[in-house]
Parts: sequence; C-alpha cells; structure tokens
Amino acid sequence: MSPTGVDVSWPQCGSRVPTGQAFAIVGVNGSLGNTTNPCLDEQLAWAASSVGGSTQPKTQLYVLFANPGLQASVWPKSNSYQGTTPTNRFGNCGTKGGKPQLTLACSFMYGYARGYDDVTIRGIDRPAAYRWWIDVEEGLSHQSATSQNRAALEGMIAGLKAGGVRTIGIYSTPSQWKTIAGSVGKDSILYGRSNWIALGRSTITKARQACSSTPLSGGKIAMVQIEAAYGSGTIDRDVSCT
Repeated sequence: MSPTGVDVSWPQCGSRVPTGQAFAIVGVNGSLGNTTNPCLDEQLAWAASSVGGSTQPKTQLYVLFANPGLQASVWPKSNSYQGTTPTNRFGNCGTKGGKPQLTLACSFMYGYARGYDDVTIRGIDRPAAYRWWIDVEEGLSHQSATSQNRAALEGMIAGLKAGGVRTIGIYSTPSQWKTIAGSVGKDSILYGRSNWIALGRSTITKARQACSSTPLSGGKIAMVQIEAAYGSGTIDRDVSCT
C-alpha cells in the first residue's frame, strides 16, 4: 500500500500541517487566480521535506483557473502579453468601439496571462522542476459558455509553457469539469492530460477504487484527493494511482 500525499495552500497559512507525507502539492495562488499565496515560500520549504516512497514527484504545484470575462479587473485587448505574442488558434483578440470583447481569442489571452504570471511573478524558482496542476472548480469564476472556459484553459496551458513549465495536469471532479469545460475535442491541448480527481469526504480505500474510474477528457487519473480530519481542521490527503 503506497503512502499518501498532502496538499495545502493559503487557507493553511499559519496552521499546523502533517509531517512525513510522501509527497506534497502546494497552491501557488491566494484566494483568486490573480493573487499569490502569502505563505508560498514557507509551504514550499515544508513540501521539500516530503519523504518520498511513492511514484509521485515529492513537490508539485497547483494554480487556480478563472475566467471572469468582462467582469475581470483587466481584460485582454490584443494577442500580446508582457512582450510575448503566443499562437492563438481562436484568432485575434481585439476591441469593438474601443471596448474589450468577450471572444474565444480574448478568453485564451486571459488564461495565457494568468498562467504566465503564475510562472513568472509568484516566486517559483525552476518552474520546469515541478509538475503543475490547473484547479478547475465551480466556486471559481467561469463563464456559462463552456467554449469560453476551454479557450481560457488552453491559454493557461500556453502561458505556463511559455514560462518554462513542462508537465501540466487537470484537477477537478467529473461533474465540475463537465459544467465548466464541457466536451473536449481531441484537437485541444486539454485532451489527454493527467487527472487529479477530488472525492471530498471519503476514505483511502474508496480513493484507490476511484483510480480506475472514468478519467476527464481522455486523460489518465494520476492522483485522487480526499478530505481527512487533521488536528483541529481539515487537510486534504492524496492517493497516488500510479
């Protein structure tokens, strides 16, 4: 029976966390996708103390997906960001009458900006050294049109890659993924990515069983997360499927 991992982020800042975990996943963002986890350095140092013993990398990272659309504090007006112009398969992001537009191309660029910032300004050294996950949840901002969300997700992957990230997976549940991303075609860079599946309150036994459940969009389930009580709070535990 392989040992379990633990994931933490800004809600655990200042809290007691487990020790002796096989691997750890640390949230790069604060409560929103355009913010930084205030105790990121501290939690990365904790993650580095992971003891190993599983097939999972000892330290991994996750970032928050978001697509607030025109409600964003800053919405893209072109296909350029921070001096880079990524390939945008959705066309040109532009304005109409000087006003920003909610188009697939602009959703892609919004996601690109979030991913690129996560790699370049949050304080992550050697981003290529980690496996990164994109956290896709209904509690985070997203559009009712799944096509807009898929475009933003593709942009996030492009932005992460532009910053040097090599390995990128998806964290979600099947129901939330269906609501937010919808049907993902094989021509999308979302298709076939590793999955980190959340079960909520559950057991390690059920998590292991979930390893063989249907994955998201042609991928493979690499990990399953469960909520487990620890001390006075709740800490997420993660079971490796590989």
